[in-house]
Amino acid sequence: MAESQGPQKTYETEHSTKGAYVTGEEFTRDTNYIEDRVVADVDAVTAAPQEEPSSIGDPRAAGLTADAQAWPVEPGRYRLVAARACPWAHRSIIVRRLLGLESVISLATPGPVHDVRSWTFDLTQDGRDPVLGTERLQENYFKRFPDYPRGITVPALVDVPSGAVVTNNYPQLTLDFSTQWKAYHREGAPDLLPDELIDEMLPVIKRVFTEVNNGVYRAGFAGSQRAYEEAYDRLFTALDWLEERLADRRYLMGEHITEADVRLFTTLVRFDAVYHGHFKCNRNKLTEMPNLWGYARDLFQTPGFGDTVDFDQIKAHYYVVHEDINPTQVVPAGPDLQNWLSEHGREELGGSPFGAGTAPGPIAAEEQPPGANPLY
Repeated sequence: MAESQGPQKTYETEHSTKGAYVTGEEFTRDTNYIEDRVVADVDAVTAAPQEEPSSIGDPRAAGLTADAQAWPVEPGRYRLVAARACPWAHRSIIVRRLLGLESVISLATPGPVHDVRSWTFDLTQDGRDPVLGTERLQENYFKRFPDYPRGITVPALVDVPSGAVVTNNYPQLTLDFSTQWKAYHREGAPDLLPDELIDEMLPVIKRVFTEVNNGVYRAGFAGSQRAYEEAYDRLFTALDWLEERLADRRYLMGEHITEADVRLFTTLVRFDAVYHGHFKCNRNKLTEMPNLWGYARDLFQTPGFGDTVDFDQIKAHYYVVHEDINPTQVVPAGPDLQNWLSEHGREELGGSPFGAGTAPGPIAAEEQPPGANPLY
């Protein structure tokens, strides 16, 4: 294997991330986001009763949370800044592609490695986003909030004319892609939020978020043995529940993909590559859980899911950025990826990914992930 320079490292530099992730005995995620929404009817949303903040979002939300603003749906006005490495951002890339919103919401993909300040547009030739003209996503936050006190997170939806961030409320963002941007969905776009399943789906999404999506971080960023072991037990209790749930249904909610599947997939696709080792989630690998592994491969081989994955960026982000856990910043060479294309047999459970809809077309060349992916 040829030696690679790899991503630029920040260890022991002025902008090191040391101390930014393991901050105490137990990891607690800051879920305070910019809760502005981009909506189809600004007047109706502004006039609706105030909503309560939600860690998972709510597709039924008619109004705004306290102090939030409504922005109008407008093709070409907004740019989605979403790093391929980040699972929270990855879900917005998937939903945007499944719904066919590529022509109305442009995509900016920061590089996988950042220092304590923010994500950077270092994958472009001159280190600036070609549309926003900025080097760091931090600049777009500061254009809206000069003293923004929280982390500079992705995904972020940016207003192109002003260059200012609109929202980084990722739980609501993908739901609004489905509900507020309907006029611009592609023909054959799947219904990721079927009305008849919402009441059952939201508790599933909630458990997936608290115990799995966030559960791997709770284990990985634990600052004590006790906190780690409690997080570990919680995570694998949830994974065992999912293994059982997927024994007799092809997707989380039944016969077709929904928002719930998108949210689970972005954790599963990172599990063996980073969470099993880097976050010490090592009771077993994903490949050792037959139903979850078959389900993950089924989704990976479904257009809109696996074709958005970049394993090189995923590994670089976790192993380089999290200096608290991996101070050497050495990135592992494995695992082998070809097994993602092996037969999964999930068709035997019936159903079809897109229901009455159709698969999205081939991914645009300029949006194809540049790193390791067995589909390319």
